Amino acid sequence: MLPVLEGLKKTALDLLFPLRCIECGLEGSLICPDCQNRLARIQPPVCPFCGVDNSPDRPCTNCPVFRPVIDGIRAPFRFEATIRSAVHQLKYRNLRALASPLAAMMADYLSENWLPHDITMPVPLHSNKLRERGYNQSELLAKELSKLTGIPIEKDCLTRHRHTPAQAMTKSREERQRNMAGAFACKNDNARGKKVLLIDDVATSCATLDACAAALKAAGAVSVWGLTLARDIR
Repeated sequence: MLPVLEGLKKTALDLLFPLRCIECGLEGSLICPDCQNRLARIQPPVCPFCGVDNSPDRPCTNCPVFRPVIDGIRAPFRFEATIRSAVHQLKYRNLRALASPLAAMMADYLSENWLPHDITMPVPLHSNKLRERGYNQSELLAKELSKLTGIPIEKDCLTRHRHTPAQAMTKSREERQRNMAGAFACKNDNARGKKVLLIDDVATSCATLDACAAALKAAGAVSVWGLTLARDIR
């Protein structure tokens, strides 16, 4: 009976407050098919580590001085236009319903670009930030992605025990790496022997994901890959 009531409730809400595309305003979905088709996708070939567009005849300019712990990072989109707006509204405007269509896009990417994992893990927020925002947007994405892939989510292992300034406020890769060093730890053995897929909304320097990977591998994770919705390529 409960699923029927939930379905009726959803139908009533859809009639009263129909979904509209955040980009063009078309009724029916939060990101309409036409706007999805116009999203700025990261096109292959990509750097095997950081996942940015990379011509096969030149080295990746993001990685030469980076000594990563993480096995690799991938993202389907560039952090611009509609995707930038979507992340902003999910993260700061409490439009949590966006997590479902955004995670579906990540699942579509993953179906064609599989990354080895047996658990899905969101990048955690510090407790201060979680209290301030009320939710972790990366956890929302990871939960929806887990539903679509069938790979279980693990959200009780990795913790952010040191509050750090926002990565967007730092000026260089080196500063971001120093900013994130030692910011994460594992509070149990749930990652031991596991292949982990870290989920976040946006990657810029990859320092956050790499710091997470360092904590997870110290706790016995076999491998750690990162999947974000977008890459902020500067």
